[in-house]
Amino acid sequence: QVQLVESGGGLVQTGGSLRLSCTASGLTFSAYAMGWFRQAPGKEREFVAAIGWNVGNTYYADSVKGRFTISRDNVKNAVYLQMNSLKPEDTAVYYCTAAYDIHTLGIDNKGGDYWGQGTQVTVSS
Repeated sequence: QVQLVESGGGLVQTGGSLRLSCTASGLTFSAYAMGWFRQAPGKEREFVAAIGWNVGNTYYADSVKGRFTISRDNVKNAVYLQMNSLKPEDTAVYYCTAAYDIHTLGIDNKGGDYWGQGTQVTVSS
């Protein structure tokens, strides 16, 4: 059974930083592209960032470029999202997802085959 478990969300002031983590089990982690999506209240879920299995291939939404960094550790079966210079509009539930094809996440901006339960990020103004 595949499980993706996010952690690291919380409340932070504008300009602050958070690091989200997602730990995967039940799948061959190194074979999957990993991504982060987010959903704010009253809005549709949107793509944030994605990273290929070979770590050198990354994609970002325009709204987070230069502020967020996605990384992964194939030994720990984990993917991370370092979020700096946070803004109130970054407030959302952040979800981790796994897909076999990086293009599904990074180009098509569609979710993967598996999802985590989400972690809340709240940025106060």
